[in-house]
Order: sequence, then C-alpha cells, then structure tokens
Amino acid sequence: MPIRQMKESSEQHLVIKTQSQNSMNPVLMVPKTAQNGKVPPPQEPENSKLHNYTSPPSKNRGRRRGRGGRKSDQGDILMRQSSRPCTVAHKPVSGQPSEALSATIRSGSMENGSHLGEMEMGFPSSSKSLRFAPRPGFGQVGTKCIVKANHFFTELPNKDLNQYDVTITPEVVSRTLNRAIMAELVKIYKESDLGMRLPAYDGRKSLYTAGELPFTSKEFKIKLVNEDDRINGLKVSPSSIYELRREREYKVVIKFVARADLHHLGQFLAGKRADAPQEALQILDIVLRELSTKRYCPVGRSFFSRDIRMPQRLGEGLESWCGFYQSIRPTQMGLSLNIDMSSAAFIEALPVVEFVAQLLGKDVLLRPLSDSDRVKIKKALRGVKVEVTHRENVRRKYRVSGLTSQPTRELVFPVDDNSTMKSVVEYFQEMYGFTIQHTHLPCLQVGNQKKANYLPMEACKIVEGQRYTKRLNERQIIALLKVTCQRPKDRENDILETVQHNAYGHDPYAEEFGIKISKKLASVEARILPAPWLKYSDTGKEKDCLPQVGQWNMMNKKMINGSIVSRWACINFSRSVQESMARGFYNKLVQMCEVSGMEFNPEPVIPIYTARPEQVEKALKYVYHATMNKQKGKELELLLAILPDSNGSLYGDLKRICETDLGLISQCCLTKHVFKISKQYLANVSLKINVKMGGRNTVLLDAIRWRIPLVSDKPTIIFGADVTHPESGEDSSPSIAAVVASQDWPEVTKYAGLVCAQAHRQELIQDLYKTWHDPARGTVSGGMIRDLLVSFRKATGQKPQRIIFYRDGVSEGQFYQVLLYELDAIRKACASLEPNYQPPVTFIVVQKRHHTRLFANNHKDRSSTDKSGNILPGTVVDSKICHPTEFDFYLCSHAGIQGTSRPAHYHVLWDENNFTADGIQSLTNNLCYTYARCTRSVSVVPPAYYAHLAAFRARFYTEPEMQENGSTTGGVGQAARITQAAGKSSVRPLPALKENVKRVMFYC
Repeated sequence: MPIRQMKESSEQHLVIKTQSQNSMNPVLMVPKTAQNGKVPPPQEPENSKLHNYTSPPSKNRGRRRGRGGRKSDQGDILMRQSSRPCTVAHKPVSGQPSEALSATIRSGSMENGSHLGEMEMGFPSSSKSLRFAPRPGFGQVGTKCIVKANHFFTELPNKDLNQYDVTITPEVVSRTLNRAIMAELVKIYKESDLGMRLPAYDGRKSLYTAGELPFTSKEFKIKLVNEDDRINGLKVSPSSIYELRREREYKVVIKFVARADLHHLGQFLAGKRADAPQEALQILDIVLRELSTKRYCPVGRSFFSRDIRMPQRLGEGLESWCGFYQSIRPTQMGLSLNIDMSSAAFIEALPVVEFVAQLLGKDVLLRPLSDSDRVKIKKALRGVKVEVTHRENVRRKYRVSGLTSQPTRELVFPVDDNSTMKSVVEYFQEMYGFTIQHTHLPCLQVGNQKKANYLPMEACKIVEGQRYTKRLNERQIIALLKVTCQRPKDRENDILETVQHNAYGHDPYAEEFGIKISKKLASVEARILPAPWLKYSDTGKEKDCLPQVGQWNMMNKKMINGSIVSRWACINFSRSVQESMARGFYNKLVQMCEVSGMEFNPEPVIPIYTARPEQVEKALKYVYHATMNKQKGKELELLLAILPDSNGSLYGDLKRICETDLGLISQCCLTKHVFKISKQYLANVSLKINVKMGGRNTVLLDAIRWRIPLVSDKPTIIFGADVTHPESGEDSSPSIAAVVASQDWPEVTKYAGLVCAQAHRQELIQDLYKTWHDPARGTVSGGMIRDLLVSFRKATGQKPQRIIFYRDGVSEGQFYQVLLYELDAIRKACASLEPNYQPPVTFIVVQKRHHTRLFANNHKDRSSTDKSGNILPGTVVDSKICHPTEFDFYLCSHAGIQGTSRPAHYHVLWDENNFTADGIQSLTNNLCYTYARCTRSVSVVPPAYYAHLAAFRARFYTEPEMQENGSTTGGVGQAARITQAAGKSSVRPLPALKENVKRVMFYC
C-alpha cells in the first residue's frame, strides 16, 4: 500500500493525532487586542450576525490586467467571476446547495476574471461552460536557478489515433483474461485481418490503433485454454486435468468508434485552446502502459515487480515491492511523461500455514487457535487468491471468502443429493491421496457463502503479486518507509535507470504509434523565494527572526502572545512512570512554557492522579470534578496526560471525552519523552499548549506592518478545507470534512475549525452551507462557512471583504465538480448574512498526492541544496512542467530531513482578487512559516494542514478502535457510523464540541 503522509519527514513532531468541531455552532474567538504599539483599524460593534453589510469596493475589480474573456464551447453561456454583489432568490430549504447549483443566469455572461452582469447567484450546471483562472503571467520574485524534474519530453505523434469498441462474448470481468483473449487475437490476425496494425488495449471495452484497421466492424472467434478457474471471472467447474485445461471459445466484435483529434491536442499544448482533449491523452497513456502491463504487476498508474529490487519483509506475511509510476501529462513544454519510483506492500507468496504463523507471530502447528486468532486470520485472508498444492501440476486458483469456525477434523459436507455426509479429511485422502496432517487448524472457505468449498490450509499457497490493501500496523509502516526513503540523488538515478530499462525507444507499441520519449530529466527554471521575517514578543532578547534554510528556534525569543495557565492538572496513565518522575517532567515543561513567554502556575490544582488506561473515562471525570470542587466551581483550563507508548484507543478516547463531553483542553505526552526529556521536545510541546490556550506563537512581520499584498489592505479571511476518507476496505464509516478559517486580521495566524461527518467517500463538502426549516423561525441558514464568517466578525470586529480558500485533497478529475459545488456554497453562505454581501473569492486546490519531484541541477553544489541534499525551501516552479494555460505552480516550502522532498502543487481554479503569480506564491510560501506546532516551515500551507489535522481528530469521534480479538471500544463511535435505512444511507452528526474548545486551535 503506497504510503501517503500528510507530513513530510521534516515535520515530525510529537502528538500525531487530532480532533474535531461541530459545524452547527459558530466558533467564538477572543477579540483581538492591540499589541506592540500597533493600532488595528476601527472596529465595528460585535454581533452574532453580520449586520449592515455594504458592498466591498469594486475598484479595479473586473479588469484582469488587460486579459479578455475567453469564449466557451457551450454556446452563449460563459463563466465569469463575480466582482459585484449578487442576490439569491428563492433559496431551497435543504441541507445543501441546490442540485442545479443555484439559479439561472438572467443577463450578462460569466467567465473567470471578468465582470458580472446582474444575475441570480449561480454557476453553470455543466462543467464545460466553466473556465479555470488563466495564468496571469509568470513569477519574478526570488533568486533564479535551474532544477531538474522527473518529467521526460514526449514528441507528439504524427499518426491518426483511432478508437474501436471491443465486445467479448461470453462476458468476462477479469482484465487479465480479456487481455489474454485480445493478445491471442492479435497473434493470429495481425498480419491478415488487422492489416499489420499493433493495437493497444485497455483491458475493458476500448482498442486503439495508429491508422485505421481494414474494416469498420468485424467479428472474430478466439479459442483460449483456460489455465485458471476464476472465481470472479468466468466460472468453470473442472473435475479433471482435461476439463481444467479445456478450450473455451469467445466471440470478439471490434467496431470503429472515433478518431482522436491530435490537432486539438497540439493547439492545447501551444496554449491556443483551453480545453484539454482527454480522449487523445488517454490513448497515448494506454499505449505507453501497454508493454509495462505485460511485463509487471499493474496497480493503478504504477507497475511493480519482485525483479526491480529485492523485496524487503515488512512482517506478518507482508513484503515491499518496488516499482515505478508512469503518467502522460500536458505541460508548457509539450507532452511530458512523468516517471517516479514507488513502493507498495504485497502479500508474500507463502504456504498459507507459514503465512498464518508469521501473521500471529507463533507456531500454529502445535497449538490450537484462539477466537481472536481466527478473527485476525479471517480478516487478513479474506479476498486473497490462493492456489492448491495437493494436485501435483494442477494449480487451480481460488479467492478466499472466509474461515471455518470448526477445525478441519470436525468438518463434514454432503457429497450427493441424498445428503450423504463425508468428512473433509476422508475426502482429500480418497480423492487425491492427500493426508491432512494438521487437522486442528480451520479450513479456508472459497467460492460463495451459499455453496462454500473447504480447502485445508496446508494444501494452499498464496498466489504471487497480490497487493495488500488493508491497514498496515505501525511496525509495517516504519519498515515500508525505510524502503521508500531515498536520498534525492539516489532517487534521480533510479528514475533514470527505470527509463533506460523500459527502453521506450524500442517499445513496439511506442514505435507503432510514433511516440518518442526523451531519456533526460527536464531542466526547469525555478526561483527561490526569500523567507519572511517573523515577529516575536518585544519582551524577549530577539524581537524578530529571519529563518535560515526553513528553520529557526525559540532561543532568546518569547511568544508574541503568551497565554495564561492558572488551573491545570496531570493524569498519569503509564505504569512505568513513577510519580516523582512525572513531577520532574511537568516541572521542566512548566519552566519551558514560562521561558517561552507563557504565564504558567507552577503547581497543579490537585496532585498527579494515576489511573489505568481502561479507566480513562472514570479518571477524567474524577479529575474534572475534583478540581472543580477545590476551585469552588472554576473549571480546569488544561489537562496534561502521560500515556504509554503503545496506548491503543486511549489517545482517541481521551480526546473524545475531553472535547465533546467535559470541555477540557488536553496535552498528551508519551512515556518515552518523560524518560528522555529533551529541550527540543519541551519547546515543541510549549508551542502546542500556547495555541491550544488561545495564544499566538509568532506572526509575519509584514502582517503586523500591513504589508501583505491583497491581505493587509482590507479584512481578509483565509480558509482551509479537507475531506478524509475511511481506510481502504472500511465500507461503513463516514467521510469527515473539516474547514478552518483565520480568526485574526491582519495577523492571519489563529484558525478556528469545524468538522462534519458525511456520506462514505463523498468528496464534496456537504455542510459548507445548508438551510433547514424551523417551526418557530421558518427557514434557517447555517453551515461551516457561515459560522466561520460570523466568528471572524466576533473575533475581529471586522467583516471579511476578501476570501482566500485553500482546498486540500482534490484530484484533477474532481476540479470542476468541487469548484462548482463549493464556490456556490460559499456564495450562498455570504448572501445569507446579507443579500448584497459577496466578497471576492480566490479558490486554490492544494495537492500533495502527485509524483512530480524536483532535484538540484548539481548535487555536489552545497549552496543549492539543504543538508538532506534536497532543493532549498522556497523553491517555486511555474513554467515548463506546469499547465499550458492555467494558473498553477509547484512550491517546495520546507527543508527536507531524509528522503526526497515532495513539492506541494497549488492550482488556482478561481480568482476574483486578481492575484499576480508573485502575489499568491509569496503569500503561500510565507504562510508556511506560521505553522503553530514547530519552528520550521512546513510542506503544505497551514490552513490546509490544520483542516487535515481537524478532520483526522474527528475520526476519533466516529470510529471505535478495533481490537485484535474483533471487539470494539469507545461505544460513542457506533452512533456516528453510517446507518443503512430503507436502502438509503444516512450519516449521524458528530458529537458536539464544547464551546470553550471551539474557541482555540484544539486540533494542534
């Protein structure tokens, strides 16, 4: 399973997991006060609603530096960005934006970056009438340099590309079998009926050729020897070797469908057309994947093999396979083939008994299995393909559907229609002469549940080449990361070796289609943006700081706004930590907080309370009430908790109870850090405590001096949004959406967050804006955007007059859908506060799950790399490997520690604020230095990072932890799971966060 980590290796700081907010309630923040002699703009009266909104000035807004609007393919309907107030008429009473995505355009036209005529608030329901923000020019700020990218220039073929429809009868669902049938067809008919053409096939319904075939439609009959009884493909029930290897006849009909427009593709790559010809790109991608599909094990867009590099054991029957990712991409330099190295977890091709022994970590041949052992085996083997080994040369394959509850010696089954019973042991002895040795083990169930077939474990071996798609444990993740962690120079060499080994110049399919691939990495012009100055408190020795190579420290500095902790307590859940050791730890932590600029009472309200992990709820409630009684009703402000290093569900349970039940801010520390106290660790914990208590660690110097373009000139709110989905194979849990928004201006450092549960694997954020009917009040408006706008007004006394929205976790195929839906929701949320309230919006997608890597032009030049050999933080690329016409850029904002840094890809989909390339690139890079949890610049812009943390925290509110024996803990999780009712899925809301928790960055 390829590893996706939100945090780069350079951001490894303590507590990994975090928690959520209820989207139904506004987030309240403490009003901003003047500091360091700075006087904020005049404040307006606070109110829970944004009263008396006036239209933001429209000066210069409709002009986009001389760029005219582009025509759409879809007749007269064009898409423009709103630069004047819009009104919403007849809002539907529903929990989400209307299906038609608002109303109809009355007059005027809509296009990104131009003026908007009078219209009802809305957007085209067709994505084809929408145009993303065009590139406003290229950035100029920063020190120019050259970097190499893992993109290989690809010459556009000069041959016609033709698509044919393929129909195979009887129908086959296995791509492997489909490919075998078509390979046989090409082998037989290439030189005759196919007119010497070598077609590329997608394994499903489409066949592609360079030039036309000699027919428009033709039927072929293909005979194929069935080597494999496919449970999920064509079902065969052989009773002999002859039957198993019998020939099957298939009817294949090939019919002409269309010709791909390569002229359109050329125009698009030249920047003369805005719409990408997806069909032509898809054909070229399939052609270049055809040979690798035959050679290797394909998984998504990657190819894996045991032969690329020696597999490494990950434990519990898994091993890592190395491979490579390959994708054709349209870029400014033309077509580009993106090649990157990748690794994934595969199930070892072991005898099943040996696999089970590795999985359980014990000898299973002598001892009987416990119930928890059976659950673990069943979970690991369900869906896995095995082949039988008891029939000499016959290797029939099956897919495991389950595990018998009885041992093999007790299993019997009917052998005829008269219900004559025979034991499994007898059957295998009589039928195959195979004596089952380990009759105490259960049998594998294969086939469907209605007619289960039993196979003894010792007669089965796992089929090679099966990717493991379930959740890896911590040890396996660490082992896989060791394999995938390559220094930049090594990764670059491996990529070049892969291109050489793939020998695209001698690829018969590439030759057939006239595709030529460069063997050299693309050289790209880049710029290194300067690090921003950071402001610290004037009471410290160092009042401001200029980070060096993406990092700095707290020595001689004090937090710009240190918080006050008067009432706190400590619970010790770790058996190995004595009370004296715990006391010594928290004394040092308190000292560090005070040195860093906080006011921290040196003594807890009550002595350290020691408790067992399984009594977490009882312990938390005891401490809560005991401190309340001692303080005469005053609530606890902070809870410190010492946890065992391996604590199962304890962390999640503690966060859920504290934040949704008791209203406690908590800080967890692992036992290993208590034993080995480091100043760096204590400094990082103090940073986290300060923001959780409502303080600020640092702010951008330019922010408090009102010098950030398109942020400092008028009240600006910056949003971050993300959706996290359940693990692969988990088909009942909801997806979690999180939205955070800045609550201070001009500092843009504090972010309040809201979360909601939504339908399983739903990417569109459902609760951005919603309306519902209240019997007393009528139609009521709400949702996360609206609530965060209200809380910004309460915190700052200002109404946001500009919105910058960073959206994480969206793939390219979802850009149109997400923009149409979520921008519409933002519009409606604003208009619900006052009809003419429509601040301009800039909508930016943040992507980390891509495969572009940037390397130093000369690895020996130490001035062009950081200590890890990676490119320097602040490196930005917006040319050559970026989109031909749209507004995107790659930014490596962090310094690497180990491995190869992955730049973040930012794609500005919508821009009503008329950002220049330098403006949005510098803002994004500078914000990366304001991340609250460490003194390093981070790899993703903080609002998107915080949204990810908040969504991840909310997972603890929804999912009980699954134990090894299959039992669950944390009963509240069941209430938030998706429930099936009358064939329609519904999602129960998350438990509400307490008001005092909402006000602060509790998710840090």
